Amino acid sequence: MKPPMRSWLLLFSCNFMWALQFTCIKLVQDQVGSLFTVWGPMTLATIMLYPLVRLEAKSGEKKDRRSSDILIFLLLAVVGVFPGQVLITWGTRMSLASNAALLMLTLPVATAFLAFIFLHEKMTSIRWVSFGLAIIGVVMCSDIDFRTLNFGKGYLYGNILIFLGTLGSAFYNSYGKKILERYSPTEMLFFTYLAMFFIMTPLTLAQEPGVFANIPHFSLQTWIGLGLLTFFHNYLSMVLFLKALKQLDAIQAALSNYLITFFGIPIAAIWLREKLTLLAIIGGVLILGSTLLVTVWENRQASRRYAAVPESQ
Repeated sequence: MKPPMRSWLLLFSCNFMWALQFTCIKLVQDQVGSLFTVWGPMTLATIMLYPLVRLEAKSGEKKDRRSSDILIFLLLAVVGVFPGQVLITWGTRMSLASNAALLMLTLPVATAFLAFIFLHEKMTSIRWVSFGLAIIGVVMCSDIDFRTLNFGKGYLYGNILIFLGTLGSAFYNSYGKKILERYSPTEMLFFTYLAMFFIMTPLTLAQEPGVFANIPHFSLQTWIGLGLLTFFHNYLSMVLFLKALKQLDAIQAALSNYLITFFGIPIAAIWLREKLTLLAIIGGVLILGSTLLVTVWENRQASRRYAAVPESQ
């Protein structure tokens, strides 16, 4: 059955909202640290998600819940959401918003690599080539002076953090399937955010205590950045994404993530006046090529092999 146009429009909107993240991080970085940039919007989004979870609890059937689920949510928060949010935020502050948008193309490749490590899925030659191309692309986006190996003016460290952050997001997307047997997607998101609140609150208070006293002095630019991160990136985009997934399969949703880069680069260019070097553009093309190999090409090859197998009589 062909998915309705409404689902594609929801997915289109989600990727546009996610693409705002990198520019918003740059907007708030003068007054807000990496931890508060994640903690503040995510805490508010958790509060906004609570009524939706309560509504689902009243209308849905009761499922078998286990006390051990708490450990799974903590694992999803620590290994998945924390690097996926904090490391990407930290890395974007050290790099460019446009670089971060480019590096999000590594997410499908990272997902395939983690499936090899944690789920023991086969790492085909195409996947190894894709992973290698992605790493080369990350380095090429890092503005390194290869003649002197001078990393001082480059973005390598920030780009490495962003790439590690995509590994965290890939872990959340793959390992999170285990908890969906007993929880709805909205509940999974809410309880993971709740786990993040308990993890990040003491860290934020310890590492960035001065930011709370400075809240009344935030500039309009900072408030705009935090507001967009709260409502669009952490709340509305996720709610719409979960609705879209009811009509679209995982491969269609993964392929739509190309739109993050499609939107993210022009947003950074218009709002922040960032410019990509020729080397970074070539690196982005390599990353895109690696992603196409591990999604479109590999899926097409698998379909051909399946079609070539004769049916048993």
